Amino acid sequence: MSAVARNTVGVTLLASVLVLGSSPTAWADFVPGGKGTGSETQVDGGQKDQRVSATAGAVVFDRSKNGSGGSAGPVTSSSGTWSPPACYYAPKYTPDQLQKYLEPIWNAESTGPQWDLEQRDKYVNGGEAKDFNKAKAGKGYWWDSYVTEGREGDPGALKCTKDIFWVDAGEAPPADVPEAITPEMLAQLAYAEIRVPSTKVDLAPAGTTKVNLPTWAWLDTAKFKPVSVTASVPLLNVTATTTAEPVSLKIDPGTADAETYPASGVCEITGDHIGEAYAKGKAKETPPCGVKYLRSSGDGSYQLRATITWKIHWTGTGVPEERDLPEGTFGADQDVVVQEIQSVNR
Repeated sequence: MSAVARNTVGVTLLASVLVLGSSPTAWADFVPGGKGTGSETQVDGGQKDQRVSATAGAVVFDRSKNGSGGSAGPVTSSSGTWSPPACYYAPKYTPDQLQKYLEPIWNAESTGPQWDLEQRDKYVNGGEAKDFNKAKAGKGYWWDSYVTEGREGDPGALKCTKDIFWVDAGEAPPADVPEAITPEMLAQLAYAEIRVPSTKVDLAPAGTTKVNLPTWAWLDTAKFKPVSVTASVPLLNVTATTTAEPVSLKIDPGTADAETYPASGVCEITGDHIGEAYAKGKAKETPPCGVKYLRSSGDGSYQLRATITWKIHWTGTGVPEERDLPEGTFGADQDVVVQEIQSVNR
């Protein structure tokens, strides 16, 4: 049976969740089982905006310092080839849970007496363990694969093909299991949970501008404070916090018939703002951040896209200094109507 299929079969029988205390970080005793980050219990709010989620598996996310609101969205890695792991190994079963999980599978999906014997020799008769390692109950856990939520159809999810294996409490997983959960992998999983605010910029003139008229663009960075998500495996006492901080704004006018300020279109953060708010008397000045359209949008509009680049870094168990992850971006479109300047003949 494949690792992905095992995750699906086991969830009904084994799903169990944390009981949360009054504090978002006060975890109760954790019981393994279930299918990992793909199965979440709703806590403190709606859907993905909940402050803390208890998973039915190994990884728990604290989103209390994450971005929120209907306009918030996930960052996209600036490195197109990078993404958080699609699967990983972590504690999943106690000895009793493994027995309750495997024996129905042997009975329902048996491919014959030989297969049954091989399985029982491995987990019952001493090949991998005797009687599912019940003599070691409380002294370790059976580890199995988890598929990251939303990555079920990803080819990367098929990398975790190792059979269920035992790890004693306090011991490292086998060296031949590169997908075993680590603080860095937790940081990467937390990266996928980061949500940042919408990047709709303030414009002057707002919404409708004129050909060859500099349009000022700016953002109040009070809306763009650093955000973070913490991922942990309570059973292993391992945690990692991933933080995203805004560093710049890129303006894409939505047409080649335009010039940006600065010419690169990238406006750096200066103090508590990006760009500069337009004020009366600055009409003839060049905006530090903005755009000048060279052609009318006709009966339609241009889609100006504003994209914030976020620097992303993490710290975790055994990692005292910050380490970088690929930068992330999040953008939003807004309509800009560009009209011809009307001249009056006298």
